[in-house]
Amino acid sequence: MSVTLEIPDEISAALRLPLPELKQRLQLELAVSLYTQQILSLGKAAELAGLARWELNNLLARRGVAMHYAEAELTEDLAYARGRQ
Repeated sequence: MSVTLEIPDEISAALRLPLPELKQRLQLELAVSLYTQQILSLGKAAELAGLARWELNNLLARRGVAMHYAEAELTEDLAYARGRQ
């Protein structure tokens, strides 16, 4: 399933972002927000943002966002480390 989000032109213009950067930046901000609210895991937030986990992890650290690490993330990280995503 794919979800399309419509943003009015007035809002897009108010964002003051270059058009080529707009989609990627909004996906990144959505991913950070959903991760912060514990709606998405780090892996899924990174996927939404189009980043590697370590890249999103670094960005979150720069923003002072606390890491949420539960058993599910440990299992996911272990599978990733073993090359089984």
